[in-house]
Amino acid sequence: MQSIKRVSVVSTGSVEIHPEHVARTRAPELWWLMTSRRWTAPRPINVYVIEHESGLVLFDTGQDRASVTDKNYFPGGLIGVIYSRLARFSIKADETLSAQLAKIGYDIADVKTVVISHLHQDHIGGLAELAHAEIIVGAAEIASAREKRPETRGYLTNHIFIPGLRWKPLEGELDLFDDGALTIIPTPGHTPGSLSMLAKQDGMTPLLFVGDLTYDVSLLEKGHVPGVGDKAGLEASTEQVTQLAVQHPGLVVLAAHDPAAAGLLGAAQTESPVTE
Repeated sequence: MQSIKRVSVVSTGSVEIHPEHVARTRAPELWWLMTSRRWTAPRPINVYVIEHESGLVLFDTGQDRASVTDKNYFPGGLIGVIYSRLARFSIKADETLSAQLAKIGYDIADVKTVVISHLHQDHIGGLAELAHAEIIVGAAEIASAREKRPETRGYLTNHIFIPGLRWKPLEGELDLFDDGALTIIPTPGHTPGSLSMLAKQDGMTPLLFVGDLTYDVSLLEKGHVPGVGDKAGLEASTEQVTQLAVQHPGLVVLAAHDPAAAGLLGAAQTESPVTE
């Protein structure tokens, strides 16, 4: 019997970012962030939903709709200006995490485990609804978020360290259910503690969920890295993905904001559908 029963993707709205964010240029990050007038077309804010026989797993939790309705969600002052220049969000009333899960037949109360690729605000938006679940995050990510001035590194701690959450900091790899189906893998670079997750089983196209290691899988395949994060770390983790693709022929890489991701997942499941 296959332990992975179903793999789905939902999107908690859309985001526009600068082209320099998607693909690194020679321009310093702060320079293009403050001067670029170009924005990409809207990109999804993906949450991956894996129905495993041991429980429902989320990879990331999307963006909180409060980020577009609450004027106090983001910091004020210069830091607030930087956040406004980093990304532009659109999140409709029916694009909350719980509403999106309901559309594909799940209740948020069904979620047993949450794997957070990293702690930036467009990946932790559903945490307030997930106090009943175990939340796995890189230990280095937690450490970075607890250092001084975390908001300058993209960590909005009042939306992360919510009372009642059950955190499980992770160092190294983890076979989530000890059956080889879901393996969490450190892929630092975008942030110090970024995680990816490999989903595989017999008869199923292998899938790799990578958060913000890339914003476009076609660029990842060419070795191009994003403009946000540690360049050396991103390059090392990109090479790690290349090696995983060698080990797992047909590997499909699914990123958080890649417009092609839903189609790639759909094609993978058409080729080798996940069935009981």
